[in-house]
Amino acid sequence: MSREPGPVFLERRTYRRRRMADAARLLPVIGAVLFMLPLLWLDPSDGQPQTSTTAVMFFVFGAWIVLVAVAAAISRNLSDPQDPPSSGGR
Repeated sequence: MSREPGPVFLERRTYRRRRMADAARLLPVIGAVLFMLPLLWLDPSDGQPQTSTTAVMFFVFGAWIVLVAVAAAISRNLSDPQDPPSSGGR
């Protein structure tokens, strides 16, 4: 009744692909945190912003551009053309 155990370590390509998929799942959470970060830039004494609206908008659009670039890099790594196509169950 004993089954032979599988390999202890994953193949390097499979491991990296799974970590890229994990990074793709985490990217929206990181984006939400980055977009809410300017809300913490208030002056604690009077509740007024310490920075100008222009600086906040540059930060938000800069974070958005960085998120798009990271998502493109992750997407490129996940759609590796060297992977064999699946047979589709047939």
